[in-house]
Amino acid sequence: MSDGSLAPTDLGFAALELLALAAALIGFSKTAIGGMSLISVAVFAAVLPSRVSTGVVLGLLLVGDVVAVRSYHQHADWAAILRLAPAVVVGVLVGVVFVARVDDAVMRRAIGAVLVVLVGLHLVVRRRKARTEDPSGAAPRAHPLTAWGFGSMAGFTTMVANAGGPAMSLYLLTARYSVLGFLGTTSWFFFAINLSKVPFSVALHLITPATLLLDLLLAPAVLLGTWLGRRVIPHVRQGLFENLVLLTTVASGLNLLLR
Repeated sequence: MSDGSLAPTDLGFAALELLALAAALIGFSKTAIGGMSLISVAVFAAVLPSRVSTGVVLGLLLVGDVVAVRSYHQHADWAAILRLAPAVVVGVLVGVVFVARVDDAVMRRAIGAVLVVLVGLHLVVRRRKARTEDPSGAAPRAHPLTAWGFGSMAGFTTMVANAGGPAMSLYLLTARYSVLGFLGTTSWFFFAINLSKVPFSVALHLITPATLLLDLLLAPAVLLGTWLGRRVIPHVRQGLFENLVLLTTVASGLNLLLR
């Protein structure tokens, strides 16, 4: 299968089943645990050529973003989004240059490296959460460069690997957002950033009629995942679930790096 001849019939039933499961995890990540999307990124990059996978995943993320925005839009903190915007733009532009200059093998290894690094960020988030619990409820003041550091990282990783969530999560953690405030802010943030990536992705031939056809085929699985996420997450032990996500993501990232 070549990048320019992608069609659902090229993949085979088993591959389509695997991609449908990964698409459902994308939807689940939008309404429940964001780390699940890292597994989906790894699955798509393993089944499809890396550049094709980036375009397909972006379309599916946008489907999930629409559902998340409809569910949590009233809880968004627009001040935080605007603080991050300039750095995110810089990160996305750097990512555009990177994608334009590298071949498929480098893209695959870059995605693997990004996944492994972002697992490290998840661990930092968990340790920071344990260390910054404050009975008074006062939010710590972040250094002014924090927004630039994590904003640019989120922009770059989301452009290269559709994986900007952990950087955004770490930034919002320092401000002690409620669950609804966190979901509302991230839903609008990633809807805006993913929408802004579409023209670049079209120009770089990451999004094509063939990738859109595959998105159309997999979109129902994303919607199923969003539905399941909203209903299942209150009953899930998040600590154990997060550990499984991290282990799976590390394995997937290392597989891409060593292929």
